[in-house]
Amino acid sequence: MILIIVGILIVVLVLYVIVSYNALVREKNKVKTNWAQIDVVLKRRADLIPNLVETVKGYAKHEKETLDSVMQARNTYMNASIPSEQMEAAGELTQALNKIMAISEAYPDLKANTNFVSLQNELTQTEDKISFARQFYNDSVYSYTNKLEMFPSSIIASLFHFERFNYFEINENDKEIPEVKF
Repeated sequence: MILIIVGILIVVLVLYVIVSYNALVREKNKVKTNWAQIDVVLKRRADLIPNLVETVKGYAKHEKETLDSVMQARNTYMNASIPSEQMEAAGELTQALNKIMAISEAYPDLKANTNFVSLQNELTQTEDKISFARQFYNDSVYSYTNKLEMFPSSIIASLFHFERFNYFEINENDKEIPEVKF
């Protein structure tokens, strides 16, 4: 009788480990899939930048330093290979793009250029997609982190060396409210 009870406990324990492990894998894969979605829209934004820079260059020739910083930020993003590097580079790219949009305010002819307006609209739509994708990614990281930290799945996570993922957070500079001059 004792052997039957011990056998049942072992079977229940093995089933629990299997179910917990599979749940952790499912959550980890959800995080990776959501990161891939962010990566797609970030690359889309990076692909729009050369056209934007070329359009602005024609109207704002003396803004070379700003345009160069945008292209440098784009190249940094394109060369980033791991998500944490990509997140940091994406923040720098956002700051650089904000500078270009600020420059456009000083050039009425540029703001009237249909190519620039079209690129600006595409960038705005892409930024919205990035925002939504970042939200889904952070939600999946939250859910996965809970699985990693909650008992008893935390035991399974540590046994099988499941690693944490970073949240996609905005840069401190992006949190600042820009100064408006009248």
